[in-house]
Amino acid sequence: MSNDSTTLATRLSLTSVVLFGLAYMAPAIVMLMFGVIASTSHGTASTAYLVATLAMLFTALSYGKMARISPVSGSAYSYARNMLGGHIGFLVGWAILLDYFFLPMVAWLIQSLYLNAQFPGIPIWGWLLVNIGLTTLINGLGIVLADWVNRGLMLLTVAGIAAFVFMCVHFLGHAPTAPAVDFAPFWNEHSTFAAVTAAAAIAAYSFLGFDAVTTLSEETVDAGRTVPRAIVLIVLIGGVLFVTVSFIMQLVHPGSVFDNESTASYGMSVRIGGQAFADLINSAVIVGGFASGLAIQTSTSRLLYVMGRDGVLPRRFFGYLHPKFKTPLFNLILVGVASLGSLGLSLDTATSFINFGAFLAFTMVNVCVLAYYLRQRATQRLSVFGYAVLPTIGALVDIGLLTQLNWTAIGLGLAWLTLGIAYLAALTGGFRRQPPETDLAVA
Repeated sequence: MSNDSTTLATRLSLTSVVLFGLAYMAPAIVMLMFGVIASTSHGTASTAYLVATLAMLFTALSYGKMARISPVSGSAYSYARNMLGGHIGFLVGWAILLDYFFLPMVAWLIQSLYLNAQFPGIPIWGWLLVNIGLTTLINGLGIVLADWVNRGLMLLTVAGIAAFVFMCVHFLGHAPTAPAVDFAPFWNEHSTFAAVTAAAAIAAYSFLGFDAVTTLSEETVDAGRTVPRAIVLIVLIGGVLFVTVSFIMQLVHPGSVFDNESTASYGMSVRIGGQAFADLINSAVIVGGFASGLAIQTSTSRLLYVMGRDGVLPRRFFGYLHPKFKTPLFNLILVGVASLGSLGLSLDTATSFINFGAFLAFTMVNVCVLAYYLRQRATQRLSVFGYAVLPTIGALVDIGLLTQLNWTAIGLGLAWLTLGIAYLAALTGGFRRQPPETDLAVA
């Protein structure tokens, strides 16, 4: 980290980091997932999103604390390595690779499926090549270009969501058969605690990515202050957006019965604005998907770079930075090439991998804050509530979300962890020595 050839360029502002996080989350996902969440929650999608927002906020506060304590790229991997030791840190990094490595595959595959549906003349694999190639080119040319492209795409995405919400409100105010505004989207006669909790576990997946901005710490100006603020802002902005949009959508379509819950928002767009409007909104969703793929590839490449720089992955390949653009070019290319395999991957399987890795990493970041409190409480005045109570609640919530996954997800996740333990044993001579790492001081 001492010379320019191994140092990421520090360019990103608070606005840039927040927009990268929101792009990673893909704000339009609230429209895509509405039918599933409304069906699961018995017509109270807004409450499901509200519960999910509160649940994720606990973990977001822990990520913010760790980003302030240890402002380096690497996210949960770096935090666990510094607070819990090299072996645990490696396994956390290995687990989160499920999240970071499979998310680009899912993002680009969904993007290609939507493009193929609207432009069937080009096959899915053709759109996949276009998406991966263009995203890799933009990311490879530097963080500044990726930042500007992301800002433009996010502007278009937000405009599309705003147009959809406006038409929903117009429909509610002018359509003779439109339902009256009430609070049934938050609670109704069919609501149950179990249904809302189950739906909240699904809704929590919409927030995956708020943590990814910690991988940009070394490219962020005043990271110790900027990244913690960005993390909390991303969750709050995402939560307000998800709750508001799902509330309005639930008013347009009360209840939990849909012809096809996976395409509920498209049918709703046709209903409130006609076919042309539905196609326009679909285009905005596609733009948002491209922004998400851009942000996901950026974050994944940085996690691989830090693990390569530390030597837990082959340094010559994973720890390489392009001398001019200061980007982990080999990692960007690797993520792109690996994602070509998504054509033979089911979305259910990929999502199972993602959720297991994400919730495990979330749990461990909360544990890291607790470890920091126990280590530093004798020498620093640390709040018991902020550094012990809130992280404990966050860890318990994340464990609860982890247990909500199906057995396929848990089985695949445990199999991946077992593979990681075997690799760690080989790397450390049967756990007799610490994994390789660079000297990153903890404040």
